[in-house]
Amino acid sequence: MAALARLLLMLFVVLTVVYVSLSLYSRSVRRGKLEQEWDEDVQDGDREAFVREGLQDYDQSLRRKLILGVYIVPLLLIGTIIYLTNFR
Repeated sequence: MAALARLLLMLFVVLTVVYVSLSLYSRSVRRGKLEQEWDEDVQDGDREAFVREGLQDYDQSLRRKLILGVYIVPLLLIGTIIYLTNFR
């Protein structure tokens, strides 16, 4: 049982690093697309306000929530493997 707890703790740390990296990367890509959209199409008003508003929309988007799958998928996979190994 201690080995499982240690595995889950290490997995949580690694998945947290992956989640933060993926989240920051996705946000920077979205920021770049918003800046490019403003440069090509809008070009009136405040650029920073346009980007800030777009990022607020991004924070509530499905894509941002799907990144949480970084935690869910590996834990479900490990749970399934443990169940099949022990109870089948």
